[in-house]
Amino acid sequence: MSTAPPPIDNHVDLLVLGAGMAGLSAAAKAASEGANVVLVEKGPAIGGSAAYAGYIWTAPSFQVMRDVNPNGDPVLGRRVVDGYGAALEWVRSLGVHVADPVTVLGYGRGCRTDVANYLLACERLVRERGELLLGCTAQRLLVQDGAVLGAVLRSESGKERVIGATSTLLATGGFGGDPELRAQYIHPLARELPLRANVYSTGDGMRLARAAGAAFGPPNAGFYGHLIPSRVSYKNPHEFVDLTFYHSEHGVLLNLDGRRFCDETIGDHLNTLHVLDQPEARALLVTDQRVHEGWMLRPYVEGAEPIDKFQLAYKRGARAAVAADIEEFEALPEEWGYPDEAARDTLLEFNRQCQTGSLTPGRKLDAEPLVTAPYYVIEVIPAITYTFSGLTIDEQARVLREDGSPIPGLLAAGGDAGGVFHRAYAGGLASALVFGLQAAVTATAPLAAVS
Repeated sequence: MSTAPPPIDNHVDLLVLGAGMAGLSAAAKAASEGANVVLVEKGPAIGGSAAYAGYIWTAPSFQVMRDVNPNGDPVLGRRVVDGYGAALEWVRSLGVHVADPVTVLGYGRGCRTDVANYLLACERLVRERGELLLGCTAQRLLVQDGAVLGAVLRSESGKERVIGATSTLLATGGFGGDPELRAQYIHPLARELPLRANVYSTGDGMRLARAAGAAFGPPNAGFYGHLIPSRVSYKNPHEFVDLTFYHSEHGVLLNLDGRRFCDETIGDHLNTLHVLDQPEARALLVTDQRVHEGWMLRPYVEGAEPIDKFQLAYKRGARAAVAADIEEFEALPEEWGYPDEAARDTLLEFNRQCQTGSLTPGRKLDAEPLVTAPYYVIEVIPAITYTFSGLTIDEQARVLREDGSPIPGLLAAGGDAGGVFHRAYAGGLASALVFGLQAAVTATAPLAAVS
């Protein structure tokens, strides 16, 4: 694509589309380095999905990253791990509290961080040294001779503004908020998945970059999310954690045939992908009193406040019940659609296999039987937080064409960038922070060379 750009209203060093973790970090870092920055946010406020987060974490080493995320791009994975420490130092440099490291998801290391104050600190930097536009969308990128030269913006009132830019960063949060894109790039049943993330992340960055010749992928990369109770709607985004059943990795999941279908213990964030592959993308989660007390009623991450999620979901109208013993599974409500005798027999066989060490599917991390009554039964469905497929980038956050060459002037980070994770996860907030800061370095490199 090569067209003459429209008249430019003003020119900046860095134009950032999206004011979540990646975009705010990039804009604030670039502004602190003396760059002329414009930050554009589609929604009415900054923060994106990061506004609901509290921990910045990733794999503690490159080897762990490869172990838990073997199909992710190793170059990008290494960049996240290697850049994590310096990224947290940048956060601290803004006067933001970052706590001591704790274990996350059993294999990660991360720090509880005052994310809200970090986002506000970045916003202050941008407002003081650049410009922040809220309620504004990018209509198209300015492309000439294969290079991106900025974008055409439109405010809520419909007024257009043309911003020329030496570098343009796409950080709009991926496509999790668009049902049709979820169905196309994740799974047909993903169209109906609840969203436990920013509703404004609807694939804008992907569409803009694809029109400029960007590569997109990888296919079948999946998403990061968690299991939540079915038939319960969120009243506000801050209920994401309260209605997330992280402890599914210690229970048993049964599909509509009343059968187990995965190793539940690898992680609740991966159980989402397995449940999505089941008929109607729903399953029964069964736990006993041992799991209820030992896992659900204790903090999932050190420092988090535990609550009785089962009782909360039950009060909110979820399909949930308590059974005095396994034989009571013969009385599963007919309207739920699960075969009661098959479910009972599967649980009895599961306990038998735990005793003999012959579990199928296997259980890598918790092979304890469910034998401590009562039993807690709740129907769960996947909810999506973070999409893994995205624009192809290199370690400098430059967007690449299908032939692997970078598109001059175009960068991507956060949910708009693909390749870091592939049906596995090791910290989306850390990835957004690291590549957001990297985008700022890439964008300001010409300024440093001139000075």
